Amino acid sequence: MKTPRERRCVVTGETAHEDQLLRVALSPDRVIVPDLAARLPGRGAWVSASREAVELAVRKKAFFRAFEGPVEVPEDLAGMFERQLREAILQTLGLARRAGRLAIGYDAARQGLAQAARPAWRIEASDGASDGRRKVDALAFNAAPGLPVLEAFDAETLGAALGRSGVVHLVLAEGPEARRITVLAGKLAGFLPAGEDRDSGAGRG
Repeated sequence: MKTPRERRCVVTGETAHEDQLLRVALSPDRVIVPDLAARLPGRGAWVSASREAVELAVRKKAFFRAFEGPVEVPEDLAGMFERQLREAILQTLGLARRAGRLAIGYDAARQGLAQAARPAWRIEASDGASDGRRKVDALAFNAAPGLPVLEAFDAETLGAALGRSGVVHLVLAEGPEARRITVLAGKLAGFLPAGEDRDSGAGRG
């Protein structure tokens, strides 16, 4: 028997935890709507959190079967999900900053890695200088081995989300934001080109 937090993928037919899936809802005029927060009313359908699975669901008309009739599917449903995931991660980082659980910048990140409380995530700008990255890599290897890294955003995007001119190094402390980032990063990994989610530490399901 499935638990309340397990759902069936419309493509594979396999059951998985909601943390590994994405939900779509059906609007009153039968248009498929990506529902990242899984809060929209009405019937929903679930698909594995990857670009391949979403695009396969569209090609095989899996949502037609799930909703028992013709539906209108957005032209770039996978892209819509990726954008929602990216926006949700950036919003969560903003919440962590306001909560005092996000170390921003090279010096603050080094201090965050050295703190007694184990950090939960490193976020590195995808276009950051290799020299600074190597130094933080070395410190993290000694202070927090196995710490997952997310590098899906450039410095300008991270800075805009956090009210800075440009941000390269971030360290996120344990807390509710880190737990949410783990889920979101795991889903986003399924939409990134191979290698872009290097060392993300987030399972794809």
